[in-house]
Amino acid sequence: MLLAPYACQPALSRGRRVPEAPAPTRSEFQRDRDRIIHSTAFRRLVYKTQVFLNHEGDLFRTRLTHSLEVAQLGRSIARSLQLEEDLVETVALAHDLGHTAFGHVGQDVLNECMRDHGGFEHNLQSLRVVDQLEQRYPQFDGLNLCFESREGILKHCSRSNAERLELAEPGGVARRFLAGGQPSLEAQLCNLADEVAYNAHDVDDGVRSGLLTWEMLEQVPLVRRHLLATLDEYPGLAGKRLACEVIRRMLSAQVYDIIDATRAALRTADPQSADEVRKLPEPLVRFSGQMRTESTGLKRFLFANLYRHPQVLEKRARAEQVVRDLFAHYLAQPSDLPADFPGAETHPRRCADYLAGMTDRFALREHARITGTHIMDGL
Repeated sequence: MLLAPYACQPALSRGRRVPEAPAPTRSEFQRDRDRIIHSTAFRRLVYKTQVFLNHEGDLFRTRLTHSLEVAQLGRSIARSLQLEEDLVETVALAHDLGHTAFGHVGQDVLNECMRDHGGFEHNLQSLRVVDQLEQRYPQFDGLNLCFESREGILKHCSRSNAERLELAEPGGVARRFLAGGQPSLEAQLCNLADEVAYNAHDVDDGVRSGLLTWEMLEQVPLVRRHLLATLDEYPGLAGKRLACEVIRRMLSAQVYDIIDATRAALRTADPQSADEVRKLPEPLVRFSGQMRTESTGLKRFLFANLYRHPQVLEKRARAEQVVRDLFAHYLAQPSDLPADFPGAETHPRRCADYLAGMTDRFALREHARITGTHIMDGL
């Protein structure tokens, strides 16, 4: 496919931290995508929680299925905007590699545990995974990805961590957090596709779990519009078919809105290269004003009615205890960490790296081994 001038061009990549000869049959971004797929961290995503713990049901999303959905949405939109699809897929598949077990609760608790040791950010951890923690190659630590892939993976970064990264890599992936620039359009697209994907699948999983009902969801304009249109066209539709059709329509509406709004922004800004995009004050990949309002309304509804549901919170409290207990144990017992686990700047950071890589079920089994108690049913 012919790429637009504002897309990232594989042949013009800023390159890898350790130079490598080009692959004979793959572009640089295709090579990065393949490295992600074959990584250990990517395989672990299948047993990491999105909202519902992995063992609570076979059909609930995990970090792996979420990442695949983000990649599918991202590639579809990228094709319409003439962006680099392989780079979009790479970033989408890698964006949650640094997420802990037990969803956002794991990240929150690990950040608390690391408060006096530099904190914990899952986006920064994803970068650590691909830069340092994966051990697959004899020549270097990590996966040695291209600058553009690493730039997209580092979605957010605190100023203190950005300053530390900038010292180690001047002008590198953290510069934009200090200078106020933007990432590539491909990275911007992954950020928005991530939001679209998790809003939609959390509605689906929430209804499937019984914690949300369509009557509750009718309060949300983005859902209500497509729910009523579906029932008007298919009176009496219910159950799985109703959920699939409503969510399909929601996804389509958001995808087409992003394409239209982004095309309008591109016409106004008229960037002629990926580097011109990086110098702009605001992202160009965006929702329209109305869709942004509706998406934000759905996020607020899900936070209040799903993420803060008593059943979810009850599991959250147990997950918090698991992470705290494990961190305290490894901090006090360094010899319990695997001998071949990669080193880090400090012992607490090495503990955090090890915990962040755990799947839900491995963390629960380790907790049971260490404490002698099974804190959560199902495993």
